[in-house]
Amino acid sequence: MGDWRRGGLLALAAGLTASMPLVAQESYTLGGPEVAIYNLAGRAEIVRGSGSEVRVTLVRGGRDADELQVESGRVDGRETLRVLYPDDNIIYDGRRRGSTDVRVRDDGTFYDEGRGGRRVRVRSSGRGLEAWVDLRVEVPAGRDVALFVAVGDVTADGLEGGLHVDVGAAEVQVDDHTGALSIDTGSGAVQIRSVRGDVVVDTGSGSVDLEGVSGTRVDIDTGSGTIRGSSVETRSARFDTGSGSVTMEALAASDVVVDTGSGSIRLDLTTDVERLEVDTGSGGVTVTLPEDAGAELELDTGSGGIDIEFPIRITRSERDYLRGVLGDGDGSIQIDTGSGGIRIQRR
Repeated sequence: MGDWRRGGLLALAAGLTASMPLVAQESYTLGGPEVAIYNLAGRAEIVRGSGSEVRVTLVRGGRDADELQVESGRVDGRETLRVLYPDDNIIYDGRRRGSTDVRVRDDGTFYDEGRGGRRVRVRSSGRGLEAWVDLRVEVPAGRDVALFVAVGDVTADGLEGGLHVDVGAAEVQVDDHTGALSIDTGSGAVQIRSVRGDVVVDTGSGSVDLEGVSGTRVDIDTGSGTIRGSSVETRSARFDTGSGSVTMEALAASDVVVDTGSGSIRLDLTTDVERLEVDTGSGGVTVTLPEDAGAELELDTGSGGIDIEFPIRITRSERDYLRGVLGDGDGSIQIDTGSGGIRIQRR
């Protein structure tokens, strides 16, 4: 085994909870263009690999770790690796507290489409099967991987291919990725840095941070949590949060939609837009535009002032409403806030 692989695996083992009885590492290889990995509890590290197959290294933990079974084979047309837990109550001594419920099918798969299967609860303490598995996944360039975890943080670094991460309660961090990226979390923060490809994130609760993203589509949806980003270049950008602010620095996009139930919005646009739609139930809106921006404006605030640094041709003006033309008028900017001011300023 090469030094870099040996060092990576030793680092993974060293990071395990000190009280965990450590058993021998196990390695599996998976062929085919698409691979799916299912594990209810434990951390996962996904890194760039060599060769033509996906290699998965498992490190078991917990007093009942030897009761877990590992199965592989094709499920729904793709190669899979599945860790089977023979109990409906799993105790995982990770750093997250509380419990997470998930429906698990007989073959060990969960999430995906459908809600079939028995209910399994993963808890941080109590009675149950005390067992988990930490994963190191080495992915060659050009391979697509889907990872499903109920509880346990996930990191991915240096991949070239499609990546889908679906977790119940976990933090997810992706760095230096080339290819389509989709992340779905029930709760937990998401960090994305240096990604070349379309990005789709859906989290029930947790902040989302973006830095250095380029692709044709960026779609971020969080039920509760802030959305922050910088140096994002895309054709279509959508940011939606039920409760939380949205702040984007150096955003280059021609089609931008921002919707927040409650929270301020700050957008720094480096390019002219064909469409900008902003809607917040409560919170101020600040939009920074380039000097040569042009659009038809429609600004509506239920409670708050309107401040525009650009010269515009006003076609309709009321106390909390303004319609007019900015520059050549080639584009559309619509901003609506139930409570909060609107400010449009120059870069």
